[in-house]
Amino acid sequence: MRFNEKELVCLSRQPSEMAAELGMRGPKKGDVVKKRLVKLVVNFLFYFRTDEEEPIGALLLEQCRVEREDTQTFSIAFLDEAERKYLFECDSEEQCKDWIDSIIKAR
Repeated sequence: MRFNEKELVCLSRQPSEMAAELGMRGPKKGDVVKKRLVKLVVNFLFYFRTDEEEPIGALLLEQCRVEREDTQTFSIAFLDEAERKYLFECDSEEQCKDWIDSIIKAR
């Protein structure tokens, strides 16, 4: 799939299926958990710095695996790069379940 930065920014401004501030840790070793605004729009998961309007990244939720790590944490890994895992920390067990269910539907 091809897309450019302007298209992604435009898509990130569309109404979201879900949005919340979550703790997020990227896939690189040494990454620390940072608070991010996370928005699920169609089959993209956008993440923003909490004080900015443009996304700092987006995950295309195709060929990904979503797993619960513990009661309030879930991860997303992609089939072609299973060792790279994005971790998301929720405020509650119910919020974690809602995110997992929504991401599974979106992919």
